[in-house]
Amino acid sequence: MSIHLQREIDKLKRDLLLICSIVEEQVQKAIRALFDRNAELAEEVQAMDEDVDRREINLEEECLKILALHQPVAINLRQLVAALKINNDLERIGDLAVNIARKAAALVLEAPVEIPADFADMGEQTQTMLRKSLDALVQMDAVLARYVCACDDEVDQLKKRIRSQIERQIRQDPARIGSMLRLLSVSRNLERIADCAVNIAEDVIYMVEGRIVRHQTD
Repeated sequence: MSIHLQREIDKLKRDLLLICSIVEEQVQKAIRALFDRNAELAEEVQAMDEDVDRREINLEEECLKILALHQPVAINLRQLVAALKINNDLERIGDLAVNIARKAAALVLEAPVEIPADFADMGEQTQTMLRKSLDALVQMDAVLARYVCACDDEVDQLKKRIRSQIERQIRQDPARIGSMLRLLSVSRNLERIADCAVNIAEDVIYMVEGRIVRHQTD
């Protein structure tokens, strides 16, 4: 591999990790905005989205340029393909964080509602999965990436329990259906962030081992 190609790949990694840090901050702030009923924090999450979108486009263009100019093979090709996919998942996570922030901002304008007990666990587990998937990316750690994939079932179960809790609250207080449906939407967005974290983890495994593990059940 040429020195020039290595430099370009190294810069690409740095740019990707910067997007990682911004998106992780978006998710953290969006969840805090929900629990703290903080509209200003929700606005910060939305304001960050334009920066993420711009960086996502720039990184995709850089990946395509490297592919065209250097025609990399083996692990370098895997790194670029995975970077393109991870870049897309990060942009999607940013959008999901914005969705949560918008629901949080809307809830601030309404009378406080009881947030289902499992919401805190779901928010924490989702953030843990995202953080560990990004750690796996930084460290190129396939073992940690597999751990992230194994955590997904827990988030799915939490979402089911939250749905049941929200349905029960709607039956008890139909007048609050709007607020309850917003909370249900937040739980769906958290589940999708967890799914994106799994996607990133699977791409790390692909980079390290050259194996595609999506849709495998074992």
